[in-house]
Amino acid sequence: MTFAKGPHAARRFIQSALSVGVAAACVAGLAMSGAARAADTGKIGLGLPLLTSPFWQSYNNYLPVYAKQMGLDILAPVNSNGDPAQQITDMNNILNLGAKGIVVGPLDSAAISRALDSASARNVPVVAVDVAPTQGKVAMVVRADNHAYGEMACKYIGEHVKSGKVVQIMGDLASVNGRDRSEAFRACLKHYPALSLLEIPAAWKGDVAATALDSLLTANPDVKAIYMQAGGVYLSPTLQTLRRKQMLFPVGDAKHVVIVSNDGIPQEFDAIRKGEIDATVSQPADLYAKYGLYYIKAALAGQTFKPGPTDHGSTIIQIAPGMLEDQLPAPLVTKANVDDKNLWGNTVK
Repeated sequence: MTFAKGPHAARRFIQSALSVGVAAACVAGLAMSGAARAADTGKIGLGLPLLTSPFWQSYNNYLPVYAKQMGLDILAPVNSNGDPAQQITDMNNILNLGAKGIVVGPLDSAAISRALDSASARNVPVVAVDVAPTQGKVAMVVRADNHAYGEMACKYIGEHVKSGKVVQIMGDLASVNGRDRSEAFRACLKHYPALSLLEIPAAWKGDVAATALDSLLTANPDVKAIYMQAGGVYLSPTLQTLRRKQMLFPVGDAKHVVIVSNDGIPQEFDAIRKGEIDATVSQPADLYAKYGLYYIKAALAGQTFKPGPTDHGSTIIQIAPGMLEDQLPAPLVTKANVDDKNLWGNTVK
């Protein structure tokens, strides 16, 4: 290397060297920034509808377990707290974080389409869990047959109540789940003409259910059965209301009000064991998490699916043009099988 001679030449040499160093540092900084962005693009965004229900708490706990098994890098789940408008904002925030795919539990079947359109515009696949959107593009809907929920509850009540008034505590009718369960229960109950139907639209809100049920039971103290469309939010307020009105009697007692629920949470299983409620439909929180992640991973790999039986005991059906739904099994749980170790509600720690 040849060194410049003289003070001015030396100063020019140092300035030149510093310039090269700064430029190199800038290049290194850009490379590091690019690497950081690249690392973020591989993440999966997770949208939770709410966390006030033990069902969704369990689902949330399963997500990191299955993500680790599948080698998926996930962003911290975002809780929309039962607000459809907030869910759209949350979805856009997830997209802005650079998520490569999204698994979301829609709150409103129609409103979620705005967020789905935003994801589609960025070529980000979305898997919908528990609730099917009425429009918009999804790679797969992971759900169980919600018509079957209402029908199973109705048949159980119809077989155990000869005549009298039956209360249906409904979910949010803006959700396809609330509509499916409600319509199926009503249709089935027509086969039991000695039973009359009373309904409470509670929008998945426990306090709304409790207040309405209290008023309803005051006017109709002769209610014989109750169908709760979501045990995660309705179980506790319903039992408290019955207890307060001195109407909570165990199964086998002549005054017992037959109660059938949906969800399959541990609290429902305990209530079945105690004889406080009769049955519940076990909605698979574990499988929702597992196959929600499974299908987003498949979508990112370019895999597609067709209607028909799967290799995991379910059936894929077409619910709308271009929209497929994997209908996972959801068994009825009664005193006879409540201790089955294969039920996710018995494996929650």
